[in-house]
Amino acid sequence: MSRLPARFRDWFARQGWQPHPHQLALLEAAGDALLIAPTGGGKTLAGFLPSLVELAGGEGPGGPGRGLHTLYVSPLKALTADIARNLGRPVAELGLDIRIEDRTGDTGQAQRRRQRVDPPHVLLTTPESLALMLSYPEAGAIFGGLRRVVLDELHALAESRRGDQLMLGLARLRRLAPGLRVAGLSATVEDPAALAGFMAAGDGADDRGGAGAGGSAPVAIITADPGPDPDIAMLPTARPAPWAGGGGHHAIPEVLAAVSAARTTIIFINTRAQAELFFQALWAANDANLPIGLHHGSLAREQRQRVEAAMAAGELRAVVATGSLDLGIDWGAVDLVIQIGAP
Repeated sequence: MSRLPARFRDWFARQGWQPHPHQLALLEAAGDALLIAPTGGGKTLAGFLPSLVELAGGEGPGGPGRGLHTLYVSPLKALTADIARNLGRPVAELGLDIRIEDRTGDTGQAQRRRQRVDPPHVLLTTPESLALMLSYPEAGAIFGGLRRVVLDELHALAESRRGDQLMLGLARLRRLAPGLRVAGLSATVEDPAALAGFMAAGDGADDRGGAGAGGSAPVAIITADPGPDPDIAMLPTARPAPWAGGGGHHAIPEVLAAVSAARTTIIFINTRAQAELFFQALWAANDANLPIGLHHGSLAREQRQRVEAAMAAGELRAVVATGSLDLGIDWGAVDLVIQIGAP
Protein backbone atom coordinates (compact mmCIF):
# COMPACT_ATOMS: atom_id res chain seq x y z
CA MET A 1 0.00 0.00 0.00
CA SER A 2 2.93 2.31 -0.61
CA ARG A 3 0.89 4.87 -2.56
CA LEU A 4 -2.28 4.62 -0.49
CA PRO A 5 -2.21 7.52 2.01
CA ALA A 6 -2.90 6.92 5.68
CA ARG A 7 -6.31 8.65 5.59
CA PHE A 8 -7.42 6.22 2.87
CA ARG A 9 -6.03 3.20 4.72
CA ASP A 10 -7.92 4.37 7.82
CA TRP A 11 -11.12 4.80 5.79
CA PHE A 12 -10.89 1.23 4.45
CA ALA A 13 -10.29 -0.01 8.01
CA ARG A 14 -13.35 1.86 9.32
CA GLN A 15 -15.50 0.08 6.73
CA GLY A 16 -14.04 -3.26 7.81
CA TRP A 17 -12.48 -3.65 4.34
CA GLN A 18 -9.12 -4.38 2.83
CA PRO A 19 -8.33 -2.81 -0.55
CA HIS A 20 -8.59 -5.38 -3.35
CA PRO A 21 -5.31 -6.18 -5.10
CA HIS A 22 -6.73 -4.86 -8.38
CA GLN A 23 -7.66 -1.55 -6.72
CA LEU A 24 -4.08 -1.10 -5.53
CA ALA A 25 -2.74 -2.23 -8.91
CA LEU A 26 -4.74 0.46 -10.71
CA LEU A 27 -3.50 3.01 -8.18
CA GLU A 28 0.10 1.96 -8.88
CA ALA A 29 -0.30 1.89 -12.69
CA ALA A 30 2.17 4.26 -14.31
CA GLY A 31 0.14 4.78 -17.49
CA ASP A 32 -3.13 3.77 -19.11
CA ALA A 33 -4.70 0.60 -17.74
CA LEU A 34 -7.68 -1.66 -18.37
CA LEU A 35 -9.30 -3.34 -15.36
CA ILE A 36 -11.31 -6.51 -15.99
CA ALA A 37 -13.48 -7.31 -12.96
CA PRO A 38 -16.95 -8.75 -12.31
CA THR A 39 -19.88 -6.64 -11.15
CA GLY A 40 -19.55 -6.09 -7.42
CA GLY A 41 -15.76 -6.38 -7.55
CA GLY A 42 -15.06 -2.75 -6.66
CA LYS A 43 -14.34 -1.50 -10.20
CA THR A 44 -15.80 1.94 -9.60
CA LEU A 45 -13.76 2.65 -6.49
CA ALA A 46 -10.69 1.26 -8.26
CA GLY A 47 -11.22 3.64 -11.18
CA PHE A 48 -11.64 6.70 -8.97
CA LEU A 49 -9.08 5.85 -6.27
CA PRO A 50 -6.11 7.45 -8.12
CA SER A 51 -8.19 10.63 -8.66
CA LEU A 52 -9.29 10.82 -5.03
CA VAL A 53 -5.71 10.32 -3.82
CA GLU A 54 -4.42 13.02 -6.18
CA LEU A 55 -7.19 15.46 -5.26
CA ALA A 56 -6.68 14.79 -1.56
CA GLY A 57 -2.95 15.40 -1.98
CA GLY A 58 -3.67 18.76 -3.61
CA GLU A 59 -5.74 20.04 -0.71
CA GLY A 60 -4.55 23.11 1.11
CA PRO A 61 -6.10 26.24 2.62
CA GLY A 62 -8.14 26.72 -0.54
CA GLY A 63 -9.00 23.06 -1.16
CA PRO A 64 -7.85 21.03 -4.17
CA GLY A 65 -8.14 23.99 -6.53
CA ARG A 66 -10.49 24.70 -9.40
CA GLY A 67 -10.79 22.99 -12.72
CA LEU A 68 -11.70 19.60 -14.14
CA HIS A 69 -9.43 16.83 -12.85
CA THR A 70 -11.28 13.62 -13.74
CA LEU A 71 -13.76 12.82 -16.50
CA TYR A 72 -15.93 9.73 -16.10
CA VAL A 73 -17.71 8.39 -19.19
CA SER A 74 -20.39 5.69 -19.02
CA PRO A 75 -22.86 4.30 -21.57
CA LEU A 76 -25.96 5.11 -19.47
CA LYS A 77 -27.39 8.18 -17.76
CA ALA A 78 -28.64 5.97 -14.92
CA LEU A 79 -25.11 4.69 -14.41
CA THR A 80 -23.75 8.22 -13.98
CA ALA A 81 -26.43 8.89 -11.35
CA ASP A 82 -25.53 5.64 -9.59
CA ILE A 83 -21.83 6.52 -9.62
CA ALA A 84 -22.52 9.98 -8.22
CA ARG A 85 -24.50 8.39 -5.39
CA ASN A 86 -21.83 5.78 -4.59
CA LEU A 87 -18.84 8.11 -5.01
CA GLY A 88 -20.38 10.68 -2.68
CA ARG A 89 -20.03 8.35 0.30
CA PRO A 90 -16.21 7.97 0.38
CA VAL A 91 -15.76 11.63 -0.54
CA ALA A 92 -17.92 12.71 2.41
CA GLU A 93 -16.44 10.21 4.86
CA LEU A 94 -12.87 11.11 3.85
CA GLY A 95 -13.71 14.79 4.30
CA LEU A 96 -12.61 15.69 0.76
CA ASP A 97 -13.60 19.10 -0.61
CA ILE A 98 -14.41 17.78 -4.08
CA ARG A 99 -17.21 18.83 -6.43
CA ILE A 100 -18.82 15.97 -8.35
CA GLU A 101 -21.40 16.76 -11.03
CA ASP A 102 -23.02 15.08 -14.01
CA ARG A 103 -23.44 16.27 -17.58
CA THR A 104 -26.02 14.21 -19.46
CA GLY A 105 -29.20 14.86 -21.38
CA ASP A 106 -30.92 15.23 -17.99
CA THR A 107 -28.68 18.07 -16.78
CA GLY A 108 -30.42 21.45 -16.55
CA GLN A 109 -29.43 24.36 -18.77
CA ALA A 110 -28.25 26.53 -15.86
CA GLN A 111 -25.83 23.85 -14.66
CA ARG A 112 -24.58 23.24 -18.20
CA ARG A 113 -23.81 26.93 -18.66
CA ARG A 114 -21.97 27.10 -15.35
CA GLN A 115 -19.91 24.02 -16.16
CA ARG A 116 -18.59 25.72 -19.28
CA VAL A 117 -16.89 28.41 -17.17
CA ASP A 118 -16.51 26.62 -13.82
CA PRO A 119 -16.28 22.83 -14.30
CA PRO A 120 -16.30 20.56 -11.22
CA HIS A 121 -13.35 18.48 -10.06
CA VAL A 122 -15.08 15.29 -11.28
CA LEU A 123 -17.53 15.30 -14.19
CA LEU A 124 -19.73 12.27 -14.97
CA THR A 125 -21.00 12.09 -18.53
CA THR A 126 -21.90 9.94 -21.55
CA PRO A 127 -20.21 9.65 -24.97
CA GLU A 128 -22.85 11.84 -26.60
CA SER A 129 -22.60 14.62 -24.03
CA LEU A 130 -18.80 14.48 -24.18
CA ALA A 131 -18.91 14.93 -27.97
CA LEU A 132 -21.13 17.98 -27.51
CA MET A 133 -18.83 19.50 -24.88
CA LEU A 134 -15.79 18.95 -27.11
CA SER A 135 -17.52 21.06 -29.78
CA TYR A 136 -17.71 24.10 -27.48
CA PRO A 137 -15.37 27.04 -28.18
CA GLU A 138 -14.37 26.74 -24.49
CA ALA A 139 -13.32 23.07 -24.85
CA GLY A 140 -9.65 23.95 -24.46
CA ALA A 141 -10.29 25.78 -21.21
CA ILE A 142 -12.66 23.10 -19.88
CA PHE A 143 -10.39 20.12 -20.59
CA GLY A 144 -6.92 21.70 -20.67
CA GLY A 145 -6.12 20.71 -17.08
CA LEU A 146 -7.69 17.25 -17.26
CA ARG A 147 -5.56 14.64 -15.49
CA ARG A 148 -7.58 11.42 -15.64
CA VAL A 149 -10.32 9.79 -17.69
CA VAL A 150 -12.34 6.78 -16.47
CA LEU A 151 -14.16 4.79 -19.17
CA ASP A 152 -16.74 2.56 -17.48
CA GLU A 153 -18.34 -0.59 -18.91
CA LEU A 154 -15.97 -0.33 -21.86
CA HIS A 155 -17.04 -3.72 -23.26
CA ALA A 156 -20.51 -2.27 -23.91
CA LEU A 157 -19.06 0.44 -26.14
CA ALA A 158 -16.50 -1.57 -28.10
CA GLU A 159 -17.40 -2.45 -31.70
CA SER A 160 -20.17 0.14 -31.87
CA ARG A 161 -20.62 3.60 -33.32
CA ARG A 162 -20.84 4.99 -29.80
CA GLY A 163 -17.48 3.44 -29.06
CA ASP A 164 -15.96 4.92 -32.20
CA GLN A 165 -17.35 8.31 -31.20
CA LEU A 166 -15.84 7.90 -27.74
CA MET A 167 -12.40 7.01 -29.12
CA LEU A 168 -12.49 10.10 -31.35
CA GLY A 169 -13.37 12.15 -28.30
CA LEU A 170 -10.55 10.55 -26.33
CA ALA A 171 -8.05 11.39 -29.07
CA ARG A 172 -9.24 14.99 -28.93
CA LEU A 173 -8.89 15.05 -25.14
CA ARG A 174 -5.30 13.83 -25.44
CA ARG A 175 -4.55 16.76 -27.72
CA LEU A 176 -6.14 19.22 -25.30
CA ALA A 177 -4.56 17.67 -22.17
CA PRO A 178 -1.25 15.96 -23.01
CA GLY A 179 -0.19 13.46 -20.36
CA LEU A 180 -3.65 12.53 -19.12
CA ARG A 181 -4.06 8.94 -17.95
CA VAL A 182 -6.95 6.71 -18.93
CA ALA A 183 -8.47 3.87 -16.91
CA GLY A 184 -10.84 1.48 -18.67
CA LEU A 185 -13.27 -0.57 -16.56
CA SER A 186 -14.98 -3.66 -17.90
CA ALA A 187 -16.83 -6.75 -16.88
CA THR A 188 -15.28 -10.09 -17.78
CA VAL A 189 -14.58 -10.35 -21.52
CA GLU A 190 -13.31 -13.17 -23.73
CA ASP A 191 -10.42 -11.20 -25.25
CA PRO A 192 -8.99 -8.56 -22.88
CA ALA A 193 -6.12 -7.76 -25.26
CA ALA A 194 -8.57 -6.81 -28.01
CA LEU A 195 -10.46 -4.54 -25.60
CA ALA A 196 -7.17 -2.95 -24.54
CA GLY A 197 -6.42 -2.39 -28.21
CA PHE A 198 -9.77 -0.68 -28.67
CA MET A 199 -9.06 1.55 -25.69
CA ALA A 200 -5.61 2.39 -27.04
CA ALA A 201 -7.11 3.50 -30.36
CA GLY A 202 -7.76 6.86 -28.76
CA ASP A 203 -3.99 7.26 -28.55
CA GLY A 204 -3.20 6.12 -32.09
CA ALA A 205 -2.14 2.67 -30.86
CA ASP A 206 -2.32 -0.45 -32.98
CA ASP A 207 -5.15 -2.95 -32.68
CA ARG A 208 -3.18 -5.34 -30.49
CA GLY A 209 -2.96 -3.00 -27.51
CA GLY A 210 0.69 -2.27 -28.31
CA ALA A 211 2.54 1.00 -28.46
CA GLY A 212 1.00 3.67 -30.66
CA ALA A 213 2.56 5.30 -33.66
CA GLY A 214 3.84 8.07 -31.45
CA GLY A 215 5.69 5.61 -29.22
CA SER A 216 3.07 5.57 -26.46
CA ALA A 217 3.20 2.81 -23.85
CA PRO A 218 0.85 -0.18 -24.18
CA VAL A 219 -2.29 -0.37 -22.08
CA ALA A 220 -1.69 -2.45 -18.96
CA ILE A 221 -4.30 -5.16 -18.37
CA ILE A 222 -5.27 -5.78 -14.73
CA THR A 223 -7.50 -8.80 -14.05
CA ALA A 224 -9.44 -9.19 -10.82
CA ASP A 225 -10.64 -12.40 -9.19
CA PRO A 226 -13.63 -13.44 -11.34
CA GLY A 227 -15.72 -14.40 -8.30
CA PRO A 228 -18.33 -17.18 -8.23
CA ASP A 229 -19.73 -18.71 -11.40
CA PRO A 230 -23.10 -17.29 -12.50
CA ASP A 231 -26.24 -19.27 -11.70
CA ILE A 232 -28.28 -19.21 -14.93
CA ALA A 233 -31.47 -21.20 -15.62
CA MET A 234 -34.63 -21.13 -17.68
CA LEU A 235 -37.83 -20.25 -15.79
CA PRO A 236 -40.35 -23.08 -16.34
CA THR A 237 -43.95 -21.97 -16.89
CA ALA A 238 -47.26 -23.77 -16.57
CA ARG A 239 -48.54 -22.20 -19.80
CA PRO A 240 -46.51 -22.76 -22.96
CA ALA A 241 -45.07 -19.77 -24.73
CA PRO A 242 -47.24 -18.56 -27.63
CA TRP A 243 -46.10 -19.19 -31.19
CA ALA A 244 -45.74 -15.43 -31.71
CA GLY A 245 -46.08 -12.28 -29.64
CA GLY A 246 -47.38 -12.22 -26.11
CA GLY A 247 -44.50 -10.22 -24.59
CA GLY A 248 -43.88 -12.90 -21.95
CA HIS A 249 -47.31 -12.42 -20.38
CA HIS A 250 -47.84 -16.19 -20.19
CA ALA A 251 -45.09 -16.26 -17.52
CA ILE A 252 -46.64 -13.64 -15.19
CA PRO A 253 -47.56 -16.14 -12.39
CA GLU A 254 -44.09 -17.68 -12.35
CA VAL A 255 -42.38 -14.29 -12.47
CA LEU A 256 -44.45 -13.08 -9.50
CA ALA A 257 -43.61 -16.25 -7.58
CA ALA A 258 -39.90 -15.72 -8.27
CA VAL A 259 -40.15 -12.09 -7.18
CA SER A 260 -41.88 -13.15 -3.95
CA ALA A 261 -39.07 -15.60 -3.17
CA ALA A 262 -36.24 -13.10 -3.78
CA ARG A 263 -35.13 -9.95 -1.96
CA THR A 264 -34.99 -7.65 -5.00
CA THR A 265 -35.44 -8.54 -8.67
CA ILE A 266 -34.72 -6.70 -11.90
CA ILE A 267 -36.94 -7.83 -14.78
CA PHE A 268 -35.32 -6.86 -18.07
CA ILE A 269 -37.38 -6.55 -21.24
CA ASN A 270 -36.22 -5.34 -24.62
CA THR A 271 -38.26 -2.24 -25.47
CA ARG A 272 -39.97 0.59 -23.61
CA ALA A 273 -43.42 -0.34 -24.96
CA GLN A 274 -42.95 -3.98 -23.91
CA ALA A 275 -41.81 -2.84 -20.47
CA GLU A 276 -44.94 -0.71 -20.03
CA LEU A 277 -47.25 -3.56 -21.07
CA PHE A 278 -45.48 -6.17 -18.95
CA PHE A 279 -45.51 -3.85 -15.94
CA GLN A 280 -49.27 -3.33 -16.32
CA ALA A 281 -49.88 -7.08 -16.60
CA LEU A 282 -47.66 -7.74 -13.58
CA TRP A 283 -49.57 -5.18 -11.49
CA ALA A 284 -52.92 -6.63 -12.52
CA ALA A 285 -51.84 -10.02 -11.09
CA ASN A 286 -49.99 -8.59 -8.05
CA ASP A 287 -52.54 -9.63 -5.42
CA ALA A 288 -49.88 -9.43 -2.67
CA ASN A 289 -49.29 -5.74 -3.46
CA LEU A 290 -45.54 -6.23 -3.75
CA PRO A 291 -43.79 -2.86 -4.37
CA ILE A 292 -42.77 -3.02 -8.04
CA GLY A 293 -41.37 -0.13 -10.09
CA LEU A 294 -40.88 0.73 -13.76
CA HIS A 295 -37.75 2.24 -15.33
CA HIS A 296 -36.98 3.18 -18.92
CA GLY A 297 -35.45 6.07 -20.81
CA SER A 298 -38.71 7.77 -21.83
CA LEU A 299 -39.82 8.40 -18.26
CA ALA A 300 -39.23 11.82 -16.72
CA ARG A 301 -35.92 12.20 -14.91
CA GLU A 302 -37.70 12.74 -11.57
CA GLN A 303 -39.65 9.51 -11.94
CA ARG A 304 -36.52 7.54 -12.88
CA GLN A 305 -34.65 9.02 -9.92
CA ARG A 306 -37.45 8.03 -7.53
CA VAL A 307 -37.26 4.45 -8.73
CA GLU A 308 -33.44 4.43 -8.51
CA ALA A 309 -33.54 5.87 -4.99
CA ALA A 310 -36.13 3.31 -3.90
CA MET A 311 -33.98 0.55 -5.39
CA ALA A 312 -30.89 1.81 -3.57
CA ALA A 313 -32.86 1.98 -0.29
CA GLY A 314 -34.16 -1.58 -0.72
CA GLU A 315 -37.79 -0.38 -0.81
CA LEU A 316 -38.73 -2.21 -4.04
CA ARG A 317 -39.15 -5.94 -4.47
CA ALA A 318 -38.82 -5.67 -8.25
CA VAL A 319 -38.39 -3.24 -11.10
CA VAL A 320 -39.35 -3.79 -14.73
CA ALA A 321 -36.70 -2.13 -16.87
CA THR A 322 -35.16 -1.83 -20.28
CA GLY A 323 -31.39 -1.55 -20.70
CA SER A 324 -31.63 1.75 -18.81
CA LEU A 325 -30.77 -0.16 -15.61
CA ASP A 326 -28.17 -2.48 -17.13
CA LEU A 327 -24.37 -2.44 -17.15
CA GLY A 328 -23.11 -2.86 -13.65
CA ILE A 329 -25.26 -0.43 -11.71
CA ASP A 330 -24.57 -1.18 -8.05
CA TRP A 331 -27.85 -2.38 -6.56
CA GLY A 332 -26.51 -4.29 -3.59
CA ALA A 333 -29.81 -5.97 -2.63
CA VAL A 334 -30.53 -7.46 -6.08
CA ASP A 335 -30.30 -11.24 -5.89
CA LEU A 336 -32.35 -12.18 -8.97
CA VAL A 337 -32.39 -11.00 -12.57
CA ILE A 338 -35.08 -12.18 -15.00
CA GLN A 339 -34.72 -11.62 -18.75
CA ILE A 340 -38.05 -11.64 -20.61
CA GLY A 341 -37.41 -12.69 -24.20
CA ALA A 342 -34.08 -12.92 -25.96
CA PRO A 343 -31.47 -10.44 -24.69
